[in-house]
Amino acid sequence: MRIAGLTQDFMGFTVVGPGHFLGSGHPGPDDREQPSHLGLIESTDGGESWRPVSLSGEADFHAMEAAHGRVYGYDSVSGRLLVSEDRQTWDPRADLALADLAVSPDRPEEVIATTEQGPARSTDGGRTFAPVGGAPVLVYLDWPASGRLVGVAPDGAVHVSTDGGGTWARRGQVPGTPQALTTHGGAEVYVATGTGIHRSTDDGRTFRVFQEL
Repeated sequence: MRIAGLTQDFMGFTVVGPGHFLGSGHPGPDDREQPSHLGLIESTDGGESWRPVSLSGEADFHAMEAAHGRVYGYDSVSGRLLVSEDRQTWDPRADLALADLAVSPDRPEEVIATTEQGPARSTDGGRTFAPVGGAPVLVYLDWPASGRLVGVAPDGAVHVSTDGGGTWARRGQVPGTPQALTTHGGAEVYVATGTGIHRSTDDGRTFRVFQEL
């Protein structure tokens, strides 16, 4: 991704608020001033510029969430979930391999992570996780409202839960390999693949190409 004249490889990204982003990843090939692992970086001008915040040269967050005044991040270097309340000091939590994570909008201690074996739930802030029984294997996940979770499987099938992950219903399908997922409002679902961004306005039942890549 090219931002402010620099190309950066963003592995983790989350929105804190309007124009306020947090990210992580690697500098571009033309940037020899920054370490290979950017740690936590921040933009407060809509991505026009970025500044290092913490763990520069140490952490590479591949999944991130900002919620309840905290930042939850999966560090691929250590293989652990890290949590911070001030973005400077980090508390190491569970050691597990995950692709994505979502935090309950109501309970800061409840986290669901996607793993190769299926979703896993934590009720102690990510210190321990247990499998979510009966859930489909998902790669990306969003938790936009109290009981509503939306996830996409490795094959592009979209699944929705309306009871906090207790039960799941398969909805539509996107072509290609999913690379990211997000939701907006009560019914919009966006899934990015290698060829484009696909948008649903009926809670994942049908998709159309929103933007080709």
